[in-house]
Amino acid sequence: MAKKGIHPKYYKNAKVKCACGNEFTVGSTKPELEVEICSKCHPFYTGKDKVVDTLGQIQKFKSRLEKHTQLKKKKKQKK
Repeated sequence: MAKKGIHPKYYKNAKVKCACGNEFTVGSTKPELEVEICSKCHPFYTGKDKVVDTLGQIQKFKSRLEKHTQLKKKKKQKK
């Protein structure tokens, strides 16, 4: 038995809302949760490629990679 007064309130039917529009209920210490990806839209479960780009990290990586390849080409041309 849990001690009284030290545990947060537990909600058996907490509502989860996904960015894709999917809604379902779970047990949680918060009555309502908002998530970006759920099992209905996650690429692992759907088999579809979906790129989740936070703060343009993919674009930054691609630009660094492009600069790197350009530098290699210039070095080869000088030789």
